[in-house]
Amino acid sequence: MASRRLTEWLGRAVVVLLAAGPPSAALLARGFEARGVVALQGVMPETGGWQPATLTATVGESIRLRLTSSDVMHGFAIGRDNRPPVDVRPGQVTDIMLRFDRPGTYTFYCTRWCGPNHWRMRGTIEVTGSAVAPDVSAPAPYLALGIDLDAPHPSGVQPDGIPSAARGAMLEAGVPEAYFARDYVRRHSPAAAWRAFRGDSGMRAYSDQQLWDLLASVWRRNTSAAALETGRRLYARNCAACHGPAGRGDGVMVAALREALRAPAEDAVGHSRNRHTVAKPADFTDPDFLGASPVLLHGKIVRGGMGTGMPYWGPVFTDPEIWALVDFLYGFQFAYDPQGGQQ
Repeated sequence: MASRRLTEWLGRAVVVLLAAGPPSAALLARGFEARGVVALQGVMPETGGWQPATLTATVGESIRLRLTSSDVMHGFAIGRDNRPPVDVRPGQVTDIMLRFDRPGTYTFYCTRWCGPNHWRMRGTIEVTGSAVAPDVSAPAPYLALGIDLDAPHPSGVQPDGIPSAARGAMLEAGVPEAYFARDYVRRHSPAAAWRAFRGDSGMRAYSDQQLWDLLASVWRRNTSAAALETGRRLYARNCAACHGPAGRGDGVMVAALREALRAPAEDAVGHSRNRHTVAKPADFTDPDFLGASPVLLHGKIVRGGMGTGMPYWGPVFTDPEIWALVDFLYGFQFAYDPQGGQQ
């Protein structure tokens, strides 16, 4: 009896919807389709960025994203995740399925350089549940060491020419092994390590330039070809547009950044703009770069450059990726391969 009544009720409902016309039927269909589906639209940051910018999910449950763009080509990726980026094309819809094993806050971001404020295209996915305990990450090294990321770090000393790891490798005999330790290298800037070398009585026979060559060898020994390749790939995809392919701070976005400095105090969607919050990208070929330690650079990448426009990458890159990028950056100062070029 109950089954017959339900059938009659559904039949009457269908008749009513059909009598009401196609719009009502379409709304019903969209309501069923929207269950478990999230429409995510990408627009340039000046007009809002990702919409919505905050999503929610539950551990172990799949969510379906319908990605589209209303202006230019964007890209979608989730930080610290192995899934490849997805192109988000204007006027087209791309469906992807997501599933998370751990609770936490995941950052999604645009992978296509869509404008000078591209780095502002970030959003978060809040994943709840306790099926698997969340990762407990250690504090960033710069915090543990009390390093002030915003303090100047001039080198004070600099080489006469490009230091060569190949030449330095021939001078390593007799150099205390402690200088080659990864912990030592990460805590010291090349300039600070050079001063330590110069003050070591066992290295008095070396010329100033030979000590720089030794440093290039020490820095090269603390990375690998695989790490340098990872760093090169990350730099090309995420950094070169501002810092330039050769690290000179002259990327294709620099002219647009200058325009941003002259922009009105408020943009089209009400974001306040401080004209002093965008700085010229760092020049990694400047000898003063030798005053920066690997831990300091790691912190800059994790946190971003406060008051400069440098985006934060901590929620996007894994820790090994950040160290690989740091290793790569020193290749703008040191010749790592025998031919004198950057590896």
